[in-house]
Amino acid sequence: MFDAATQTLDPHQDDAEAALVDLAPRPSRDDAEEAVRTLIRWAGDEPDREGLKMTPARVVRAYEEWFAGYAENPGAILSRTFDEVGGYNDMVLLRDIPIISVCEHHMAPIHGVAHIAYLPANRVVGISKLARLADAYSRRLQIQERLTADIADELDRVLQPLGVAVVIEAHHECMSSRGVKKHGSKLVTRSFRGVYDTADARREMHALLGTAER
Repeated sequence: MFDAATQTLDPHQDDAEAALVDLAPRPSRDDAEEAVRTLIRWAGDEPDREGLKMTPARVVRAYEEWFAGYAENPGAILSRTFDEVGGYNDMVLLRDIPIISVCEHHMAPIHGVAHIAYLPANRVVGISKLARLADAYSRRLQIQERLTADIADELDRVLQPLGVAVVIEAHHECMSSRGVKKHGSKLVTRSFRGVYDTADARREMHALLGTAER
C-alpha cells in the first residue's frame, strides 16, 4: 500500500496493486518550478538572471529521473521468471550494480554499488531485472539501511528462493559535503534471508565480494 507520509511502497503489496496511489493531489510542474525559484532566492541568488532562468525547469526534469522509482512496481519487475535452469542449484549473484539514490534526511546524493544474490528454489529471473529492482528502490528518497532491506524483501517475496543476500556499499554526500565533511568514507549495509542467514553463508558471500565479514 502506498504510504502518503513517506511516498514508498509496502514491499509486501500484491503485484496486482497499482505501483502508486495518489492519496493527496500532487503539486503541478509549475508549483515545483516555483519551489526551486524560492530555494534559489533563499540561497542568495536571483532566479531570473540569465544563468539561472532555466534552472527550475531543469531541476524538475532531473527530479523526474532521480525519483523515477516512485512510478515503478518492484513486484512487477520480477513477475517474469524462468523454470528451465538445467539442474542449476547454486547461488545466482549479480555484483557491482551501480546505484544512485537521495538521502531522505538532507536530500543529498548517495552513490555506490549493490550486490544481489539468491539461491533459486525452482525458478530464476533475468539478470537485468535484478538491476531494475535496485533502481526501482534506489530512485526514491531513501536511507541505505531501508534500501537494502527493500530489495531483499521484494526478491524474497516474489521469487520465494531458498535464500537472499543483498550487500550495498555507498558514499553519502550528506556526510562528505556537509556536517563532519569526511571524504572517502563508505557505508556498508547487508540483508540476509533464508539459508544465507548463517555465519558460514555470510562468510562465503563476503569472500565472493571481497568485503570484510564483521
